[in-house]
Amino acid sequence: MGQGEDVTAAPQAVVMRGIAKQFGGVRALAGVDFEVEAGEVHALLGGNGAGKSTILKVLNGVHAPDAGTIEICGQRITQPSPEAARQAGVAMIFQEMSLVPSLTVAQNVFLTRETKTGLGLIDDRTAEKKARALFEMLEVDVNPRALVADLGAGQRQLTEIVKAISQEARVLVLDEPSTALSVSDVERLFTFLRKLKDRGVAIIYVSHRMDEIARIADRATILRDGRHVITAPLSELPIDTMIEHIVGKRSRGLSDVAREQVEIGEPLLELVSVSGRHKPRDVSLTVHRGEVVGLAGLLGSGRSSLARVIAGIEPCTAGEIRVAGTPIEIRSPRDAIDARIALVPEARATQGIIAAHSVAANLSMAVLDRVSSSGVVSRRAVEEVADHQIERLAIKTASRDHAVGTLSGGNQQKVVIGKWLAADPDILVLDEPTAGIDIGSKSEIIRLVRELARAGKAIVMISSELSELLTACDRILVMSEGRAVSSFARHDLDDPDLPADDTMHRLQAAEQKLQFHIQEALKHQGVRHVHQR
Repeated sequence: MGQGEDVTAAPQAVVMRGIAKQFGGVRALAGVDFEVEAGEVHALLGGNGAGKSTILKVLNGVHAPDAGTIEICGQRITQPSPEAARQAGVAMIFQEMSLVPSLTVAQNVFLTRETKTGLGLIDDRTAEKKARALFEMLEVDVNPRALVADLGAGQRQLTEIVKAISQEARVLVLDEPSTALSVSDVERLFTFLRKLKDRGVAIIYVSHRMDEIARIADRATILRDGRHVITAPLSELPIDTMIEHIVGKRSRGLSDVAREQVEIGEPLLELVSVSGRHKPRDVSLTVHRGEVVGLAGLLGSGRSSLARVIAGIEPCTAGEIRVAGTPIEIRSPRDAIDARIALVPEARATQGIIAAHSVAANLSMAVLDRVSSSGVVSRRAVEEVADHQIERLAIKTASRDHAVGTLSGGNQQKVVIGKWLAADPDILVLDEPTAGIDIGSKSEIIRLVRELARAGKAIVMISSELSELLTACDRILVMSEGRAVSSFARHDLDDPDLPADDTMHRLQAAEQKLQFHIQEALKHQGVRHVHQR
């Protein structure tokens, strides 16, 4: 997009009426109406299992509705399919990215739509030129020749977006597009979405980040339990009202989560000047029994690299790791598991679950030795493990035998957490544990983290959402370029002038203070680079 004429769309880009869809015994959608105007950013909101992903997959032709009608840009879709939706002008970026790691950025952008030379060969040079023009329009620096496998999460997400807009979409669907993006990348994305909106493109924006919705959306539709709750302009939906419609009751989100004091015990995890191949660099950190330590920083700060070193996925090239006071070598994930360390990874689709396997099979995956005897898995033991975690985490599934891939994104994440909780680790490393989870379930997960700390676990938590770190953590370590730059006790970030019972404003004030420290860490690193030169 960008080379051709402005997109012209029908006054209503999407008209879906009476959409119903059922999977087995689970009703995903019950007579839902959903309408989107051309040239608007329309937020689609709802909790886990509300029906958001289902109605978008119906729009995109992945699921055929059991009842209802679909019109895209004035064209009635009588035989829904991904190809019919694409031809009508729909481009969708799913929450779980779909790029091919072994291909270049440009090859991914134009996959199945390759330009051919006069001899019928694929013309990679033209694809690279077109992709470069699109990235320049988005004002982001991604090399079209780079292999996707070598990109960071933020650059992969931007590649997904460019792939979608390269299709000259009239309706662009973004499902949690900012999860892996830095603050500056989100700003660039928003600037670009406004350009598309001005050209008449309809943008459907799915996010659990209420502050983003308030900044980018014109209108919002909220679903709950497969039913339409409300469609209204954002001017009529303040954040507390949105949350009330999403969860079905008055809530102030994370500021409702009570922060009770927990007795801090002996050190369980100690890092002494630990470095990895590239990141982290010379990081020292102690996490005590009953303590939650947060890692804050922008994309590329080294938080996930540190998590992977602790979990044995990446090697520790220097320094020492101690567990319960004893120095240990963690050369593999098995070493970490034997040391009672568990990592809940950020990329649940590729590292956390096997989508085609049942909920029960996934929940018992980390304890196969406990649910089997002489190599034979006990179905009863698997069911006991699964039922306990389903109840403990309130996982919404028709049954333990349903494939995990049929669950909503938030419930899939609960399965990943439950899988490792079944192994009863002493040390838990949580990398973006609430990514793609609705505001009600975020609070559930944060409460669970606090409960696990009360039970004596030592927890390292990474989150790009500062309000989550401030609600969950006892101490926060700010990282930049692989280094630990500063550390703050949670209570030091509070504003002493605000009343103790004004939890919402206290959380907002603490968030601003932590954001300031993250920006200071970036300046600190910049000064260090100047001195090194």
